[in-house]
Amino acid sequence: MTETVRTQALTRRFGEVTALDGLTLAVEEGEIFGLVGPDGAGKTTTMRLLTGILEPSSGEAWVDGLHVVRDAGPIKDRIGYMAQRFGLYPDLTVLENIDFYADLYEVPRAGRGERVERLLAFSNLTPFKRRRAGNLSGGMKQKLGLACALIHTPRVLFLDEPTNGVDPVSRRDFWRILYQLQQERVTIFVSTAYLDEAERCNRIGLLHQGRLLACDTVDGVKGLLKGALLEVRCDQPRQAVGFLRSAALGSVALFGDRLHVLVEDAERGRIAVEAALRAKSITCQDVRVIEPTLEDVFTSAIPGGAA
Repeated sequence: MTETVRTQALTRRFGEVTALDGLTLAVEEGEIFGLVGPDGAGKTTTMRLLTGILEPSSGEAWVDGLHVVRDAGPIKDRIGYMAQRFGLYPDLTVLENIDFYADLYEVPRAGRGERVERLLAFSNLTPFKRRRAGNLSGGMKQKLGLACALIHTPRVLFLDEPTNGVDPVSRRDFWRILYQLQQERVTIFVSTAYLDEAERCNRIGLLHQGRLLACDTVDGVKGLLKGALLEVRCDQPRQAVGFLRSAALGSVALFGDRLHVLVEDAERGRIAVEAALRAKSITCQDVRVIEPTLEDVFTSAIPGGAA
């Protein structure tokens, strides 16, 4: 497979702050790659470096065979970039916004109308093409932003948290469009803080405080969690978190009204959990082994333990 995006020890500093620290990864042609992490992890910095908006402090990166610094101009013709706050013009209609971006990308007038109509149909915006962008719902604005980013038929699409704040139905529709793009061999590099959304990607990278903690398929990343994961149902779950951590039983995290405890051995861990809670007069209703989620993996991988 052809590597469409590649970074080597990519680093960006802002004064004394290192926003991205030695990022090395590769994304293949036609792949949906997810960069996953909380706010402040370095996702937006990565996007801006790969799209030529920022220059790295050190390290290198290539997109579609072009160097992000030496070939910053030509790269812009091959990529689409949808920032967290995409620059839609609220007083322009859907059609006028797309046409404006077509002018920016110098899309030829010949055949442009057909391309615009295809994008409108593709994003389910045809019935709303005369509506002003400011009057669109959040999900429809995201679809319009995507249509604008696709008007020049990019080979690589960079999407920075594209569904942040969008309702679940619109998120599902948005991903349906991304899958259609993937079938056309468009490489999609998407950042997200939603771990359930990360499950939709072919491969993911877990980013925390500028450092890549893991990079693999979703199942591969889950497989990095060694030991057994116990789900614990008990009285006073919030208090129980502290007690179990102080008992040095392993990674402990609160998931709603239940606890997830990572232990080396399932049976010995179950006995230890029940004993630790009993010693604090906390009633334990159930302890069972469960399959880890990405959130479990990410929580256990964060330096300093679980939240």
